[in-house]
Formats: sequence, C-alpha cells, structure tokens
Amino acid sequence: MPQVARGVQMLHTPSTNPLARTYRWRAGPAPTGGVMSTDPLWRTSEAAILIEKRQAGGLIRLGRTRRGWRQSDLGRRVGCSASTISRLERHSTGDLGLLRHVAQEVGLPTDVLAAAIGLTEATATTVAPSGPRRSEEDPLRRRTLLTTAGVAGTLRLLAGIDDALAAIPSSPGAAMPVPPRLTRAQALFDGGRHTELLETLPALLADAHDATRDGSPLAYATLSSCYALASRVLTKIGRYERSRLTADRALTYGDLSGSAIATAAASRELSIVLRHQDQPQAAQRLVDRALSAVEGTGLTSQAQAMAYAQMLCTTAYTAARAGDRDQALTLIREAGRAARRLPDQPPIGAAFSINPAAITLYEVSVHWAVGDAGAALRAGRSLHPAQFPTAERRARMHTDLARAWWQWGKPQQTADALLHALRVSPAEVRDRPAIRRVAGDLINRHPSTVGVRELAYAIGARPRA
Repeated sequence: MPQVARGVQMLHTPSTNPLARTYRWRAGPAPTGGVMSTDPLWRTSEAAILIEKRQAGGLIRLGRTRRGWRQSDLGRRVGCSASTISRLERHSTGDLGLLRHVAQEVGLPTDVLAAAIGLTEATATTVAPSGPRRSEEDPLRRRTLLTTAGVAGTLRLLAGIDDALAAIPSSPGAAMPVPPRLTRAQALFDGGRHTELLETLPALLADAHDATRDGSPLAYATLSSCYALASRVLTKIGRYERSRLTADRALTYGDLSGSAIATAAASRELSIVLRHQDQPQAAQRLVDRALSAVEGTGLTSQAQAMAYAQMLCTTAYTAARAGDRDQALTLIREAGRAARRLPDQPPIGAAFSINPAAITLYEVSVHWAVGDAGAALRAGRSLHPAQFPTAERRARMHTDLARAWWQWGKPQQTADALLHALRVSPAEVRDRPAIRRVAGDLINRHPSTVGVRELAYAIGARPRA
C-alpha cells in the first residue's frame, strides 16, 4: 500500500478516519463535504468497512464486480494483465498512478480512494533518517548549520515544520484561497527569503490539506505543489531528512491528482534529495520515469514543454553527478534543443520556471559535475543576470560560475562570483551548505584574495591566521 512518506513510521488509528466514520454511521445520504460521486455504492456499509480497513484494492473489486467486469476486462481498459489486477485487488499496490487509473475506470471517487489509503486523516509520524547519512548531517554539523546558516530562528521554524510533518495540521481557516498564497510563498523562495517562507509553510500546508476535502484533482495537485516548495527550501538549507519527507508527500499527492506535471515537479524535488543522500541511481530512475510521463502528454502545451525541458536538465545533472559523462552530455544537448520551444521569460507561478538561459546554466553545472571547469565556463560566457527573472536564479548563476572558477583553481574569480551572488541574494551563499563550503575553503586557503574579508564577514566565517 502506498505510504505518505518513505523512511517514516506512520502510526494510524482506523477509527480516526473521518471519512470512514462518516460512511459507517451515515450510510445512505451523501456526507457533507465528502464524496464527489452520487453513486450510492460508495456509501454502503461494505464500502465503509473497506475504507476503514484501508483496503483500496477491495474497493476496486467492489466497483469492478458492480459493473459486471472480469479482472481481464478491467486489465484491458487500463493496459495491464488480469494477474496485475488480481494483485492490486488483494494487496493494493505501490504504484499509486496505476491505482488511481484503475479507480477512475471503476468509478471510485478520488476522495474515497484518498481515505482508503490514509491520506485524509491526521497521522503521527516518527521522523527517521532515509538513506545513508552524510557527514554534514552529523550532530555537530547540524548544530553548526543551525547557528551559521543565516536563517534567523532556524530551530523554532524547523520545529514548526516538524509539527506539520508529524500530523496533518488543522486549518486555521485563512480568508485567502491556497493558490494565491502558494504564489506568494514561491515568491519568498525566489527572493531568498527563507526565514519568512519557513514561517509561512505550516499554515499553508494546513489550508492546502483542508482544501482537498472536495476531492478534486486540482486540490491534490496544489497540495503537492505546497509540499514540493517545502522540500525545495529544506533542500536549499541542507535539511535533507525533512526535505525527503516533504518531497515524498508531494509525490504521493501529485500521483493522486493525476497531473503529470505535478508528479514531475515532486519527482524532481525527491530526486535532488536522493542525490544529496548518495543515492544517484534511485534519483535517476525516479526522474527518468517522470520524464517519460511528461513526454507521454504529447507536449502540446507550454507548461508541458517547460516540464519536459526541466526534467531533461534534471536527469542530465543527475547523470553527471553519478559519473555518467556521456549520458549527461547527451541529455543536456537534448535539453538545449527543447529550449527552442521555451519563452525567454517564464510565466509567473509556472510549475517549472525555466527558460533557455536556465538550460544554459544547467549546462554549466553538468560540465562542472563531470569535472570540466573549462567547458563549464565557456558555456556560461553568454549568461548575464537580466536573463533570469528571480533573485534566486540570478544568484544561482553566480554561485554555479563560482564553483567552476574554484574547480579551475582561480580564487580571485571565485571570490568575485560569490560576492556578486551575495549582493543579489545573500541566502544563496549563506544558507546553501555546498556553497558555504566553497566560500569557507576560499577564505581559509586564500585569505589575502581581494573580497575575501567581505565574504567572510557576510557569512560569519573567520579566516585562519
């Protein structure tokens, strides 16, 4: 059965499932704010028991037999074998996309499916490490990050995120709908305002969860986007365990929404976390599946074309970090061809904010990741800040070039690039562990370099005597 998050212990109490309770005691009339479908089948006591026992496969079987279909009949409709349907009905499945597809065929409403797999109730979550622990996640390293990352009140803010991850929070009932608040939250990320974003996220997640009561695919896609944004900022500041939880939830809700773009956005965030946790092969498999799903849409809209280009860049960089140079270079060239279909300035609020300049910046990163600083810098010669619509991306341009200069052994150019990044968005240098390491190495190894004192002061470092 799908879990809300891999690597966490989910402690469920069946009687706490509000939708199951409503069905059990109010069989007959449709529950208020509950099922979108008017089919009385999903309000029967049999369906209520299956929901409470978390037997989504049993609900599939109930819908199939109601229609008089054999397992082979349903299998033909969704493109799989009768044995696959049999296993799904007996054990559910780890493939939420297939489960959702089959549910649609048998008329199982989205919110009933969500209740049956445990996505409509509060859960107690024990946060545990997912994947190998890196040295930067050791207790001493964590304390160092918390005190020097430049995120004021990090401990308090991360505690708020932990509370939101431990249990689906209660909605405070904000007056403004979730989508415009999500756009504002994204703007905080784009502006490098990580402190404000971390403060905003718990209430945003609470209201996004509350909005899924209508069971609409759009509401689930929006919730997925909220979790994806949470993952993005947590990855940015090096909090990989929390980021993996939020990315995994983003993927779950993206799958439930049926949106290939929402699923791709969540897959991208999870793949980035997996890279940081030294699991490049798992990251590659994940992003490759998402890339195939996006390509399968036909790329008929600008949003789909942007998603496709972004996933090509992500999988190229993932391949580069895994040491697969040929694959990485092949994929980034394909992304360059896909760039021809992209707008110079991506629309505000797009799930994938990518333009041709951003793809060139990925090319810089790919060459850096395979150890070719010269090629990285040649690729970056055509870039300039005006090509990037947000402070985060403009600063990222400078930090990516700084990494290439440092790899090539050019401390002065490295310092210049890092100072440019600081002036555009200080958080890009202060909050990102990888860039802080470059800055720290520069400060310690080349303390007489012009600009190093300013850099050290900005990030709270002290050059070695």
